Amino acid sequence: MSDGTLTFDGIAYPDGVASDPRHLGWMEGTPPPPGREVRFADDRFLDFPQIRWTLSHMRELVPTVNVWRGPGPASPFPDALQQDAIDRLAFTDMHGRERRWDASLPDTYTDGIVVLHRGRRIYERYFGALQPHLPHSCFSITKSYAATLCATLVHEGVLDAQQRIPHWLPEMKGTAYEDATLRQVMDMQIGVAYSELYSDPKAHIWDYARAGGLRPRPEGYAGPGSFYDYLQTLRPEGRHGEAFAYKTVNTELMAWVMKRVCGVPLAQMLSDHLWSPLGCEQDGYLTVDPVGVPMGGGGLHASLRDLARFGELMRRGGDWNGRQLVPEAVVADIRRGSDPAKFAKAGYTLLPGYSYRSMWWVSHNELDAFEGRGIHGQRLYVAPRAEMVVARFASHPVAASAANDPITLPALLALGRLLRDG
Repeated sequence: MSDGTLTFDGIAYPDGVASDPRHLGWMEGTPPPPGREVRFADDRFLDFPQIRWTLSHMRELVPTVNVWRGPGPASPFPDALQQDAIDRLAFTDMHGRERRWDASLPDTYTDGIVVLHRGRRIYERYFGALQPHLPHSCFSITKSYAATLCATLVHEGVLDAQQRIPHWLPEMKGTAYEDATLRQVMDMQIGVAYSELYSDPKAHIWDYARAGGLRPRPEGYAGPGSFYDYLQTLRPEGRHGEAFAYKTVNTELMAWVMKRVCGVPLAQMLSDHLWSPLGCEQDGYLTVDPVGVPMGGGGLHASLRDLARFGELMRRGGDWNGRQLVPEAVVADIRRGSDPAKFAKAGYTLLPGYSYRSMWWVSHNELDAFEGRGIHGQRLYVAPRAEMVVARFASHPVAASAANDPITLPALLALGRLLRDG
């Protein structure tokens, strides 16, 4: 049990209960009192504990574009709730600590979690600022949505995965992507001089965010004015195709290719191919840069149940009530994964045996699980051999998944075994 604080990398943070934004009063009052405001301009909206409010309210801080759910009714989830049984589930985390499922949720700063088994909703909880109707930041689960659409375009022959990027984007000649193939981009096997260490204030990820208008620009800023401008500044480092290297700019480039070829904005593609035919309950939204380009690498916001719908679609092999929304071959290719040896070179010690395919993290474990993963604890866990989908939103004080994986991965495996064997 927590004493009210949790320590990561030597820093103590208020735990999931003590940092509850409802208790702390973020953005409450007319106006909120000093010290309880969350503002874009002061560049602290993603600091902890403000982030526990922000991730359920991002559209109040930055420009966005809607992902329409369409005119039809929401698709139902039959309920077969097993809340108490799942709350009592015992497991051992990667540090050797015995835990219970319910007590582990605040220790991963969970904002909300839904579990589906055979398409039935068996567990659902909400904490902090999140409510069932509110979209929450997906962060890099956005990549899995976007790349699933891209893989579908490849399957349909609209895009050629072995074609080099300048074929569609001549602007990228002379950059790191001049001799990169679309498949290498989709599998994050690109040699590009770009760093994504969130704990480093000088990492390139922050230059990318400022170019996209997702972080405030300092006075006198003269850098790139949009995502497209920023991508054209990237230079090579290493060789393509040799190792997995997770870099968000690859997704941004892939989304640019999709827009250039199809002429359809990402928000509309998501609405036409996923949100509307899935019968999502709520509109989603995407953050956009100063010229209106959606952030394909991490800008999607969705309700928790709608995230679970996407996971259930993938568990079913792309079929939704008799309609093939994603080609079965695309889902099968994702589930097979890529080369674990290339993945291992990236040094993810908590993910042994994993690979990465079409911007999904593929476990190759006993549940045949594949995941969409996002910073600060976002997770979409699809486990076909357990007939299980887990969708979780969180607002962990540490961006890197390594902070929550020692609890999250054993918990999900234990739950999958319970449902598989029960």
